[in-house]
Formats: sequence, C-alpha cells, structure tokens
Amino acid sequence: MNPAPPSGDPSVLLAARLCKVVPALADLAMRSALVLRTLEDAGPSAAARALDDITSRAEQTDPAAREVIAALLPVLGEPAHAAFVGALRAVAKDASLLALSRLLRRRAKHAEPRPTSPIEHRGIALEPGGRPLSLGERRALARRPSRAILDKLLADPHPRVIENLLANPRLTEDDVVRIAAKRPQKPEIASELARSARWMARARVRMAFVLNPGTPPELSVPVLSQLLRHELVEVADATQVPAVLRSAALELLARRPPLPPDPNGGASMQ
Repeated sequence: MNPAPPSGDPSVLLAARLCKVVPALADLAMRSALVLRTLEDAGPSAAARALDDITSRAEQTDPAAREVIAALLPVLGEPAHAAFVGALRAVAKDASLLALSRLLRRRAKHAEPRPTSPIEHRGIALEPGGRPLSLGERRALARRPSRAILDKLLADPHPRVIENLLANPRLTEDDVVRIAAKRPQKPEIASELARSARWMARARVRMAFVLNPGTPPELSVPVLSQLLRHELVEVADATQVPAVLRSAALELLARRPPLPPDPNGGASMQ
C-alpha cells in the first residue's frame, strides 16, 4: 500500500469531505452529482488520489467509503464523462495508485476486442403481426404506467427505450433483473443500467449485472466494491464472465478484513 500522505494534503481533505457529505444525502442522484462535481473541481490529480484513498477504505468495507463509490458508479457508465474517467485512470497508472487502478480496471488491450452492437432504429412490433412502432413511439410507451406495455418493452433492443423504462415508477426490481440478465446483452443497454443509481443500489440487480457475460468489464469491475463476501465468491467462481472480472473479485476477497469469530457459528455477510 502507498504511504499515507500528510494530513494537510488536499486529496486527504477531499476524501474526508466526500465520506462525510455523501452519506448524509438521501437522494441517490444528488449523491452522484455531488461526487462528480467535487471531483471535477479538484482536477484529475487530486481527484485520483482522493479516490484511491476512498477505494482502499471501501475494499476494507468502510461504510462511508462504500457509499461514495456507489455514488460514483453511475458516473463511470456515462459516456459524457469518459474523458474525465480516462484522466483518472491515467493518473492511477502513472502514480501507482493501486486501489484506484483496481476500481477502474478494463479488459487487457491484447484481448479480443468487444464487438460493437448495432443500434436498432427500425420499427418493432409489440404484437405478432402488429404495426411496427418507431423508436419515438416505443419511448413514449415506455413512460406509460401500463403493466402490459412495460412487459412487452423489457426486451427492446434500443438503449433510449431502456432509459425511459428505468425511469418509469411502475417498473419493478424483477423487471430490471430481467433486463440486466438478458443474453446476449448489448453494451449500450448495460451502460444504461450502470447509469441508474436507483436500480444499481439493488443487490439482485447488481448481481445480474456483473454475472452477465455481455456486461463490459469497465462497467462490471467497479460494481464489485459493493458486493458482499459470498457474492464475490460467486463472481470468482463464475466461469462464463470475463477473466478480468473473476481476477478482480479474487483480489477484493483477498483484501477484505478477516472475519471476526462468530460464537454462534453463523456466516458473516461482510
């Protein structure tokens, strides 16, 4: 582990402020917005060092640090912030910030590139033999409270339709698990899920998300910090997921603090 910087270091103060303020906010979207704004204002260098400290503590199951990382996850899946995340990744590499490097780990460059999936702009019928509906029509339907319509849109191939579905208050956790577990999974659909602070806070959604072989590792690896010990074991044993994800799960398991003795013989969920 890197030596701790002096207490007056701006990155230490930044990490302490985030760990104090973020858990005090009840709204998940506000948490993500605050984390992003604070990190961007600090700049990539200070932000990366603060996140390295927070990530290291999250790996040790520190509750406040885990909540900060949870608020960061939707940002990591947002294409609009890809340049900033790339800058954080570069600082982590150059400064040997190992915890942050683990959080932002991607598939190795020499690995077989992930195939791109075409975005479906064609009309799609919701009923056999029915009239094909345009993207705009399906997006509008995804906002409606009709249970029957929602069921028919869960497998829609366009990420904009899924975006609207995820914001629909009538959508249930079971629905989102179905979307997260769909195979083959489109990376664009996985990105929409990753940006949903509301749904990625659900344990069943997170597990369906990380165990789907179609979820890009740059989206699934950061989610591992939110998993419990037995969930990390399940990911490490899942032969169908990318090797980089299994390796990251094993590393996190090794870094978790030792389990305290249980006088009742029960299993810890830490």
